[in-house]
Formats: sequence, structure tokens, C-alpha cells
Amino acid sequence: MKLKVAKPTKPTSIKSISRSWHLVDVKGQVLGRAATQIATKLTGKSKPVFVRNLDCGDYVVVVNAKAIVVTGKKLDDKEYTSYSGYPGGIRKESLTHLQERRPVEVVRRAVSGMLPKNKLRAPLLKRLYIYAGSDHPYKAQLGAN
Repeated sequence: MKLKVAKPTKPTSIKSISRSWHLVDVKGQVLGRAATQIATKLTGKSKPVFVRNLDCGDYVVVVNAKAIVVTGKKLDDKEYTSYSGYPGGIRKESLTHLQERRPVEVVRRAVSGMLPKNKLRAPLLKRLYIYAGSDHPYKAQLGAN
């Protein structure tokens, strides 16, 4: 009786990664739940070739960012802060004000907070395209899928 030896699996390389395009309509969806779906597609965690140290993710186009929903008292309580580095240079902005002024930034910050905090975050965010309305220029790429 001869034993069969399993062939070793080949490690994932950058050449073996194929990227596809996804369209996510966030109209009426909860911000955090939509952001987790987007972050999963950006990182490529649902792919069988996923490796933590490589950028395996896909392109994601998000539409209707102005119609996203938050739960609870987040519209009143949630604040985004930025600090210039100078004394008295801290700026705070509520979620309500930021959503009126720049609805794309609300979704971008939510997704960015769910991505890994390392060198892969910037290239992952470059493949994220967010639009406040339903119009976007990537219909040709999305139609190929």
C-alpha cells in the first residue's frame, strides 16, 4: 500500500491576485454595517487567496452616501475631532454637521476605522470610490463583472 503525499499549497503572490469591481448602494443602510461590508471587500478577506500581509482586495464604488442612516443618538452625540498640533488647535464637528457638509467623508472615515492600521491602509483606501448621489463614472468597469 502506497501513501499519497499531499502537494504543498503555493503561497499567494501579487501576480496571482485578481481584482474585481463591486457596487454598494448604501441608501437606507446603517453606517457601521455598510462600512464592515465595504471594508471586507476592500481587504479581500472573503477571497480564498487572502493573505494578511498583501493587498488582496477589490475595487469598491459606493453610491448614495448622503442617504446613509445611523442608529441611536449618534447624530447628536458623535463628534469627529482633528488636531492641528498647535495650542488650542483642536476642532470638533458633529456627525450631523459633517453629513450635511461632506456626506462622502462620513462613509470614508467609518470604513477607514475598520481597516488595518498599517502600511496597507492607504492603498486600500485608494481603491474606494464614494459618491453622494447615484451617479458615478465607473459603469464600464462594473458592467464587465
